[in-house]
Amino acid sequence: MTHLFFESALLPGGWARDVRLSIGPDGSIARGVEGARARSSERTEGIALPGVPNLHSHAFQRAMAGLTERGSAAPGGFWSWRERMYAFLQALSPGDVEAIAAQLYVEMLRHGFTAVTEFHYLRNDPRGRPYDDPVETGKRLLAAAEAVGMGITLLPALYRAGGFGGEPAADGQRRFTASPEEILGDVAVLGALAGPSARVGLALHSLRAVGPADLAVAVEALRSFDPEAPIHIHVAEQEREVEECLAWSGARPVAWLLDHAPVDERWCLVHTTHVVAEELRGVADSGAVVGLCPTTEANLGDGVFPFAEYAEAEGRWGVGTDSHVSVSPAAELRLLEYGQRLTRRARNVAAGPHERSTGRTLLEEACRGGAAACGRPVGALARGFRADLVVLNPDHAALVGRSGDEVIDSWLFSGEDTPVRDVMVGGRWVVRDGRHPAEEETLAAYRTVAERVAGRRPDARP
Repeated sequence: MTHLFFESALLPGGWARDVRLSIGPDGSIARGVEGARARSSERTEGIALPGVPNLHSHAFQRAMAGLTERGSAAPGGFWSWRERMYAFLQALSPGDVEAIAAQLYVEMLRHGFTAVTEFHYLRNDPRGRPYDDPVETGKRLLAAAEAVGMGITLLPALYRAGGFGGEPAADGQRRFTASPEEILGDVAVLGALAGPSARVGLALHSLRAVGPADLAVAVEALRSFDPEAPIHIHVAEQEREVEECLAWSGARPVAWLLDHAPVDERWCLVHTTHVVAEELRGVADSGAVVGLCPTTEANLGDGVFPFAEYAEAEGRWGVGTDSHVSVSPAAELRLLEYGQRLTRRARNVAAGPHERSTGRTLLEEACRGGAAACGRPVGALARGFRADLVVLNPDHAALVGRSGDEVIDSWLFSGEDTPVRDVMVGGRWVVRDGRHPAEEETLAAYRTVAERVAGRRPDARP
């Protein structure tokens, strides 16, 4: 049993002083005591918060962040970005995916994410054929997370078609395609490999890529052997997607999903950007989590989710970094709030009509929703939860003189330099004094991949 002592910590009941957390050998919190003494405990200076779960990641896309920021005569929205992404991934091997993921996860840890949900659809080789080991890339993602100490929920993704109505997959999509039986086999094999800081569930790429029959077969089969597994799906990210779904089915994407799939509290609807009031209420009533990725949604020009209306309906939500143009929970939560302020011309939107901290509201809701989407006991400093925590440096310029909720508000709304000093995942310190022990080795492996795929090696042609 390991005992940690903090002078200040955010517990489920609020701020507490002189907190001792007892952590069992399995990496879970066995007990938390307020008003404790520091004796026989590891004293950690700083302010302890629950680590933030990241509910949506495509790890390989971290290596292309910044490579698509060039104007053109053609429209430069999501759909043109997608074509560039298809071309980019043709160069990636399973080893490349592992190197990129390890670098990404180190960056996430250093900023306060302690769990990631990997929406994994890069399954096949560049010719569209399964590797000799069909779960090769999935294993690489699990290995990257284990190597650097990141908690992970891995979601092998079902991807069958190139568009609504079973349109054949295009050449750029051939690395993603597999049958429901193949993907469910992946889920079973990878699930058997998952350790205490890992979980495996299922992703349905989108209603464009998964037709009604395949969706029903996959969900029913998954529930037959893992009733608690998380299920994620991209939905209503783009206006064109809504238009195409209406043309195909006569219904908007979220409405169609709620009417035709057993959506419940184990589902995560990623983006859900373009919805109407009835759909918002339906999602909230289902108990599903909405997966918001503000920096990616802004980068791609997707639009702004109607957050205030959803919050009024008491809907659950969390944040992810998706294409990883950001790797910080503070950046995601800040942009979520600022996007609402700009569209509504008001301040402190997340706090609503309540005398409460905007930052703390954002953090606590992101932790609750993110934990549900991960399907793992994370996101709280409480008995039975994984010992995933972040320690903020009270001497950081952004936090000097702050206490209580002001600490969180200042972390989220006082600039870019992170005050995250120490990070623990599953009872293991993975960041101390702002450094990860494997960051130099991880960066060296990543550099080799990034220089090659970006064409920047010294011997590369101009």
